[in-house]
Amino acid sequence: MNVPELRVFVAAAEELNFSRAAARLHLSQSAVSQNIQSIEKSYGVELFLRHGRTVQLSEVGQAILPMAHEILNSIRLLEDSLINVNGEVAGELTIGCSTTSGKYILPNLLAAFRREYSLVRSRVAISSRSSIVERLLDQSLALGVMSRRVEHRDLEYMPLLEDKVILIVPVHHPWANYGRAMPADLLDQPFIRREDTSGTSETVLNALKQHGIMPDMLNVVMELGNAEAIEMSVEEGIGIAFVSELVAARGLALGRIKRVEIEGLEMVQRIYLYRHVASVFTRAEARFWEFVQENRAQILSAAIGNLAGIMPVA
Repeated sequence: MNVPELRVFVAAAEELNFSRAAARLHLSQSAVSQNIQSIEKSYGVELFLRHGRTVQLSEVGQAILPMAHEILNSIRLLEDSLINVNGEVAGELTIGCSTTSGKYILPNLLAAFRREYSLVRSRVAISSRSSIVERLLDQSLALGVMSRRVEHRDLEYMPLLEDKVILIVPVHHPWANYGRAMPADLLDQPFIRREDTSGTSETVLNALKQHGIMPDMLNVVMELGNAEAIEMSVEEGIGIAFVSELVAARGLALGRIKRVEIEGLEMVQRIYLYRHVASVFTRAEARFWEFVQENRAQILSAAIGNLAGIMPVA
């Protein structure tokens, strides 16, 4: 088995979807399938159990995945030593991200980092929170951004961002001009929400419970797994929604939605940068962690200021 085949196997095993693995590796889906079939044929084993369009790891696949991670990690460190032999900070930097807020902030952080370390190639891998935690713990991912504090002896984190969660309404909504409402007023409104597992949804539901509003009391007309899609649905007048202030910034700036303050309801979603305490980091990974520690406040303030700057003055 060669290294490219091993990388294909690991990507397919982590995604449990050949199409997503192909997109991640910038290959065709057929190339991923052929790589997997080549390994299976060479060793007379079955790495994946196929059920129509879905796949899951076989016992053999589960057994070799930790070893495959270890081999690829060793190769990563070997390549890093060769690339950085002259003292340069170079190579690849991959950061897992499970939060919409993180997706908005990471490009600003990475752009600032690359201005100083232009030889580093960066990639943001969007995934679920559980997947990122799992990949951090098995050390197949060096850095991750999540909206929940995960207390684990093998993980360390630093605060990255505090993002407000706000209520947005269509421009012709009765609340749009006044800009204020009471928590009880939410019960009569068509409500658009994220899935229960999202960090934003958890923040909103916990805050509403403090005002005696339970999830089943809301008139939920639509549930979406994407914050941008929720913002667009509010623009179309389908309902009202709580979203990240960063997600809402463009729509507010263009006058396509309105922000409404809910009396006594202040919601902040905290975003964290994680890494495994025992990982051996490449120079790019170690330097990025230090860079964020040293420059986080300045970079994030500038990024949020830019977003706020395009918003119309009330």
